[in-house]
Amino acid sequence: MRTSGNAGKPSEHPEKDRAREIRRALAAAYPDARCMLDHEGPFQLLIATILAAQCTDERVNLTTPALFARFPDAASMAAAEPEVLEGLVRSTGFYRSKAKSVLGASKAIMDRFGGRFPDVMEDLLRLPGVGRKTANVVLGTCFGKPALIVDTHVRRVTGRLGLASSEDPDRIEEELAALLPESDWTLFSHGLTFHGRRVCAARKPRCGDCTVATLCPSRGKDA
Repeated sequence: MRTSGNAGKPSEHPEKDRAREIRRALAAAYPDARCMLDHEGPFQLLIATILAAQCTDERVNLTTPALFARFPDAASMAAAEPEVLEGLVRSTGFYRSKAKSVLGASKAIMDRFGGRFPDVMEDLLRLPGVGRKTANVVLGTCFGKPALIVDTHVRRVTGRLGLASSEDPDRIEEELAALLPESDWTLFSHGLTFHGRRVCAARKPRCGDCTVATLCPSRGKDA
């Protein structure tokens, strides 16, 4: 069993200790870990994150320049014609539902919040098409608030690492929150995402190249 600072004394919180070791290792491996969606301000990041559902960040970043050139803020986006939005976001997939969410969120910002962008979770969740993951992306990136961003990579990596026992994103968020202090949440989320993209891939994880392999109970099982 892993020991704490007192030699020979078992740690009272071994899972928290392991989570902190994983956090430190990922931070060292991915010092550039961050949100990869291009944006200017929280509104544009909100829209980009909505478009990123079941789509790559790279594709979204190719799509949003034309979208934001025409509709750079909530006021202009709220006045857009649905058919125009659908055409501009078509390449991100599920374009009709995404255009509906983009339009609905923009109108809600104008109607419910008087054009002021909400900066608390409860208010963001009142916007159409916005769940906890999207809200956490914005809160952590634009407002510097503690945010555990549970995307598909975080779900996969935390499961393999044994940091979360659930596949439900909200439950995973709760389990991670119990392991690490709030000050670690946002960067840890980004580190997990980078690790999932670059090493701990869905089909064939590269366990031989994994910086946290010695801390992973799933090492070698899917390789």
